[in-house]
Amino acid sequence: MLLIRGLAGGTGLTGTLYEPGETPPSYRGAPDVGAPYVWVCDEFYAVETGGQTLELDDGSVQVAFEQPSPRGYDHRGRAVEAARAHIREQFARIGVSDSVDFETEDVAPEAAEP
Repeated sequence: MLLIRGLAGGTGLTGTLYEPGETPPSYRGAPDVGAPYVWVCDEFYAVETGGQTLELDDGSVQVAFEQPSPRGYDHRGRAVEAARAHIREQFARIGVSDSVDFETEDVAPEAAEP
C-alpha cells in the first residue's frame, strides 16, 4: 500500500492507496469498488459551528468530516494523480490556498494494521 500525504497551511492529510492483492477496508455503506487500485481518504469541509477545530498557520477553522468513499482505478499512475487531486480539493474546501507538498511512503499492509 502507498500512503500519500499532502502538507499545506500548517497541517497535513494522508490517504491510502491499496494496490493489487491488498484488501481495502470495508465498512457499512462502502461501495464495492472491485478495481486493482483503491484510494481511501477523509473528506472534510469548513463549517460555521460545530465540527472539529483544525489549527492552521493563519488561524483555525471548524471542519466536519464526511464518510470516506473508496474510489477505484485501473492504473497506478492515474490513481496517484487522482489521490493528489483529492488532497488538493480537501485543502481548498477549508480555504487553504497554499501549494501542497506531497510525500509518499510504501508500507507493507501488515505494518499498517494496529
